[in-house]
Amino acid sequence: MRRSARPHSSAMPSIGPTELVVVLVLALIILGPKRLPDAGRSLGRGMREFKDSLGGGTDRAERLSAAEAETDDAEPARRSAAA
Repeated sequence: MRRSARPHSSAMPSIGPTELVVVLVLALIILGPKRLPDAGRSLGRGMREFKDSLGGGTDRAERLSAAEAETDDAEPARRSAAA
């Protein structure tokens, strides 16, 4: 019976560049070039929502409305400077 040199670890193994390339190529083959950007966008959105739900911070809509308010405040200053 042969035992591995490394003790059994419960931590997740690291993903190297080779594994990452294999996963991306498989995703490209399965989803195709047209659906891959949408799938990535959906995955990112889901991860962001999960992170926000764990953090319990401000809601994304509140952050977006605050960012829009900041750009609305800066807009009159740009208009008056251009005039």
